[in-house]
Amino acid sequence: MKVVVNQDACIGCGACTYTCEEVFEMDEKGLSTCKLKGEIPVELEQSVKDAMDACPTGAIVLADGETEEPLAEAA
Repeated sequence: MKVVVNQDACIGCGACTYTCEEVFEMDEKGLSTCKLKGEIPVELEQSVKDAMDACPTGAIVLADGETEEPLAEAA
């Protein structure tokens, strides 16, 4: 499982960092980014899914394994 944050959709609410601080952090613009590049460790997958569900804008999306580009745009 790989995820990316669509920064155009992120509103900086921090729900993801609260839910899964091991994977998400806020950048200098106050928007969420993924700390981890590549595969999410299996033990963190449920926390990442919870963060995806908690995101009010759907900015956290699954990434293409090859390019780390979003598989789908955020709502």
